[in-house]
Formats: sequence, structure tokens, C-alpha cells
Amino acid sequence: MENKSIGQRLKDKFDEIVERPLLTSSLVLLGVTVVVLGLSLPYYIEDFHSFFGQIMSQAHGMIFDIAVIGILIFWLNQNGEVRQRIRTYKDEIDDFRLWESEEAAFRTVGNIKRLNRHKIYEINLVNCHLIRTNLSHVNLHSSNLNSADVSNSSLIETCLENTRLNQTNFENSNLNQANLKGAYASGANFNDAFLIKANFENTFLIKTSFKNAYLMEANLQNSYLMGADFENASLYKADLRGAKGLTIDQLAKAKTLYLAKFDEALLQEVKGLIPELVGH
Repeated sequence: MENKSIGQRLKDKFDEIVERPLLTSSLVLLGVTVVVLGLSLPYYIEDFHSFFGQIMSQAHGMIFDIAVIGILIFWLNQNGEVRQRIRTYKDEIDDFRLWESEEAAFRTVGNIKRLNRHKIYEINLVNCHLIRTNLSHVNLHSSNLNSADVSNSSLIETCLENTRLNQTNFENSNLNQANLKGAYASGANFNDAFLIKANFENTFLIKTSFKNAYLMEANLQNSYLMGADFENASLYKADLRGAKGLTIDQLAKAKTLYLAKFDEALLQEVKGLIPELVGH
């Protein structure tokens, strides 16, 4: 083996020390201590009590710096790290957008739940692939899921209040007791979905499809139902009072309207034209 020069050996030793932060810090502290104590030695000898008093005064200032400035810096660093993590989660959702794979779906849901833990609920999920995922109890208040595919998924008690769901696919998904109050779900696909006790109050459901859906005890009060398709849907005990744009032709396609609630005028029309669906 070729003998290294003294300069090379010193450089290697220096690099080794620098690569070990704790050792580097200890050596720096030792060096500074030796220099400071060496320069202060005459003051220790000549007027120790006065000099010691000044040291204690500086010590109190140091305590203040640690208590105030140190804690502030720590808080700022922690806050910065949290913001960076949130940015990373959102970036990953963007990276998986339009990627139609099982991995993309589960990675996106993981990031959604992490954002929820940081109290972030308004998330951009446009065109996201979320097939066969578990979004139960997740909070997506005011998020944007336009054109997302959430079919065959579980969204039990999920908060979708004021969320954008236009053209979103929920086919064969479970949204029992989900909160969709004030959501924009025009053109959405709820075919074969379970929507038992779901809240659609004041929701925009224009040309939305509910074919074969289970809407038992669902709250559709004051919702916008122009052109909505209820073919073979179960509306047992559903509350349709105040619904806008709802016609007898739409209701005639339903599987059952037994014990459903309607405005008085529409109720009389239902009883007169399709009594078999309301059990009268």
C-alpha cells in the first residue's frame, strides 16, 4: 500500500472529524473554552468577585435567551416542518393524479388521512383514482373531487359537506350516513350505491344517477333534483320535502316510495298516479 503523505493523513483525519458532528462540536467547545479561560485568567487573579458577578449577569441573560429565543426558534422550526410535510402530502397526491392503479389509490388515501391529522380538509382530488379504498369517517369538507373515481369504496359517515362532486363516480360504494349537505354533485354516478341515512340537504343533484341505489331514510330536503334518475332506487322513508325540479315521472321509476316524505302537492300527485309505490 502506498504510504500517504503527512498532509494527506491530516486531511483524512480532518474529514473524519467533520463527518462526526458530536465530536466536532466537542472539539470546538474545548478549543473555545481553553482560549476564553486563558484570556480571562488575569481577571480571575486580580478581581475575582467583580468578574464573577459579571459572569453571573451574563448567565441570567443566557437563561433568558434559551427561554425566549430558543423556544421561539424551536416553535418556528416545528411549524416549518409541519408545513413542509403538508406540502409533501399534497405534492404526492398531485403525482398520483390520473394514475389508474391500486397503488395510486391507496397512496392517495394515505395522504388524505395524513392531511386530516393536520386538520387539512379542503383537498384537491380532481380526477383522482380512488377505486376500492376506505375513506370512512374521513373529512373532505369543501374539497374538490370533480371527475374522481371513488367506485366500490367505503365512505361510511364521511364528511363531503360543500364538496365538489360533479361527474364523480360512486358506483357500488357505501356512503351510509355520509354528509353531503350543500355539495355540488351534478352528473355524479351513485348507481348501486348504499346511501342509507345519507344527508343530501341543499345538495345539487342535477342529472345525477341513482339507479338501483339504496336511499332509505336519506335526507334530500331542498335538494336540486332536475333530471335526476331514480330508476329502481329504494326511497323508503326518504325525505324529499322542498326538493326542486322533482317530477312524478322521475318518482315513477323508483322501486319504492313507501313512507317517503313529500310536499303536500306532490304527495297527492304520487298517491293519485303511483299509489302502488307508496303503499296507499
